[in-house]
Amino acid sequence: MSRPETAAYSERLWVPWWWWPIGLAIAGLLAAEVHMGAPGVRAWLPYVLLLPVPVWALLWLSRHRVEVGPDADGTAELRADRAHLPVTYVARAAAVPGSAKSAALGRQLDPAAYVQHRPWIGSLILLVLDDPDDPTPYWLISTRRPDRVLKALGVRNAG
Repeated sequence: MSRPETAAYSERLWVPWWWWPIGLAIAGLLAAEVHMGAPGVRAWLPYVLLLPVPVWALLWLSRHRVEVGPDADGTAELRADRAHLPVTYVARAAAVPGSAKSAALGRQLDPAAYVQHRPWIGSLILLVLDDPDDPTPYWLISTRRPDRVLKALGVRNAG
């Protein structure tokens, strides 16, 4: 299925920038431990093998996207990674600030809810569903700009 070209909102959930030097420093220290001043292959092979590992891991952690755009019928939909939610099924929506995130993901969390949480993102959006055929009561999606996502969806912010 091809993705529509025009998106009203698009955000990639990158890891924080300061994770990159920390990850590379840890890999460099591990490579230096293996190297330990030895000549030959042990002088360069640990660096070649270990330095790409944090780059791959951090890119893999940053692979998720949150997008709002038209679906095949032209109606707005939220795409959170591979999951799609047409806006017609959203009854209410709210931005969940970072101060209320632990409550939303803790004791108040419904086990049937769809959650795409990234710990390095401070805020969430809560989308309460009105779909009799879907047992999912609501979605919780990490986003850095919840107001812009809700505005792009065209739903009223209940929070």
